[in-house]
Amino acid sequence: MAAARLTLFRLLPVLFVAAGAMTYIAWVEGDDGFIARNLLPVALLVLLALVTLLKGGGSWTGAGWRWPLGTLGFAIPALGLTLYLHYGFAADLDGMVSDAPYPRQLFRFLPAYTTVAGAIGFAIGWIAGRNV
Repeated sequence: MAAARLTLFRLLPVLFVAAGAMTYIAWVEGDDGFIARNLLPVALLVLLALVTLLKGGGSWTGAGWRWPLGTLGFAIPALGLTLYLHYGFAADLDGMVSDAPYPRQLFRFLPAYTTVAGAIGFAIGWIAGRNV
């Protein structure tokens, strides 16, 4: 029971960041976006964080450094790229909206790109964690 409480307590910051990111993604895309698709990388991040904590018995590093560094390696490109491109869309960064004929099409394949980038980051973190 104590491990479950510790796991939930340590997962709370990840859940807060994920909820904020999901809210921002839904706000930027509006009604006619690809919201469900673009929430997938954030949901995968929460799942990876949960698996990391479960493997570690409620501790981030309880099972070694592979899972924490892999999760962080996934989070940086997946969440970072998703939020950056949504910010660029919302702020019309360098004409991202005003100069494009179909600006919302950016969000069609963005989840695939960010998930693949996150998987590469996870692999790099996993390898780095193996050597610690």
